[in-house]
Amino acid sequence: MIPALFNRDTEVSDTTLNVIAHMPTLSLSTLLSKDFNQKLTDKDYMRIAALLAKKSYDEGGCPIGAVIVNDKTKQIVGKGHNTLVQESHPYNHGETSAIRDAGRVDFSHTTLYTSLSPCDVCATLLYMRGFHRVVVGDITNASGNEDLLREKGLVVDILEDDMGVNQYAQYRKEKPDQDLEDWQGVAALSKP
Repeated sequence: MIPALFNRDTEVSDTTLNVIAHMPTLSLSTLLSKDFNQKLTDKDYMRIAALLAKKSYDEGGCPIGAVIVNDKTKQIVGKGHNTLVQESHPYNHGETSAIRDAGRVDFSHTTLYTSLSPCDVCATLLYMRGFHRVVVGDITNASGNEDLLREKGLVVDILEDDMGVNQYAQYRKEKPDQDLEDWQGVAALSKP
């Protein structure tokens, strides 16, 4: 058997987390040892979500990323980033992309880390799919559905990631029309 690339002796750094963000999810169970997974914290998973948001931004898209983690094993079961621009996909937000990546799993034993406060569609999907917990990485640039998620029985924690917050603020200044389209659709661009 080939040993895991990242194990209990591997330092948790932005470089390591960036490698995890860019690796296919199905490969992670081979690349990350159980000991390594247990070392990861909420802050680390949020940084992976922010690095996925950066990936989207670098591709010309909206900087929003998400990671889904099994609460017991701490294994990443899904991750994704917004592909509104890249795939011309109007509702493939970071959260929906991560949920699609995870597939048909029991989300009641998972936590979703999202780099930005979820929109109405994503918030609805989170409680419809029975998520246990959501950790939001940016309520400075957008917020609003945290109370709805709590009302629906989800545990909602706020853990702002400075890199993610600054990245989204920069994006909003550079591409306000794209930001508006992501939140409200193409029709919003023609409203006076």
